[in-house]
Amino acid sequence: MKPAQITWMARRVRRALGIRRAFARVVHRWRAWSRFWQARDEYNLAARPEQRALLENLYPCVYDATDTTEIEPVYYFQDCWAFERIVADRPPTHVDVGSHHKYVALLSKVVPVTMVDIRPLSVHMDSLAFMEGSILKLPFHDGSVPSLSSLCVVEHIGLGRYGDAIDPDGSRKAILELKRVLAPGASLYVSVPVDNRSYVEFNAHRVFAESEFRGMVDDLELLDRRYIVGNQFLAERAGQPAVACFHLRRSIPDRGEDR
Repeated sequence: MKPAQITWMARRVRRALGIRRAFARVVHRWRAWSRFWQARDEYNLAARPEQRALLENLYPCVYDATDTTEIEPVYYFQDCWAFERIVADRPPTHVDVGSHHKYVALLSKVVPVTMVDIRPLSVHMDSLAFMEGSILKLPFHDGSVPSLSSLCVVEHIGLGRYGDAIDPDGSRKAILELKRVLAPGASLYVSVPVDNRSYVEFNAHRVFAESEFRGMVDDLELLDRRYIVGNQFLAERAGQPAVACFHLRRSIPDRGEDR
């Protein structure tokens, strides 16, 4: 490694091993385990002999007693947003490329869904068809997909995070491929991180200047746009970094254009 890389790694290690953070984690875990043993003893005192929690059968879940139900807001909001709009649109079939498996599985219960991903799913579900493939080379003919989604996927392409090939133009190529297979009149549901400028947070994802991303899809009609800012789902982002959700549609050529 180069000296600058070694310095960067050293800073990360120091932060990870910070004494105050480490002490706080130890205290938190100690309290959690104390609650567990206290609850187990309380349960056994109240239980009949056949109900008691025996030591050999313990299955400790010690970190679930939280003040709030912690939710990752990006998938929570974007998946519900896309699900609602797709169901309302009632497409004959829907194709998803690389989105979260829970969203795709639930959607397959109300709309016929084919999921495309570079990695096969480890669990089979009868309602969900799966095709192994890349967003850079989708296994569909030009203009053949009537409804299409790819949520929080495009920004990862070409960074190697998921074992894909390094390609600085990966995101642009992915958008071109999504548009290639989109049928006339079909909807595309896509989400990406946006900010006031474009940059790469390697190797997690790219962040797009919103104007740059809009330019990549300016040949599609914008039907809806929402922003996830922190724990809020908003109509405007007011200059803040956000995950933007776009519902786009390919126009249907009028008959004069076909002649």
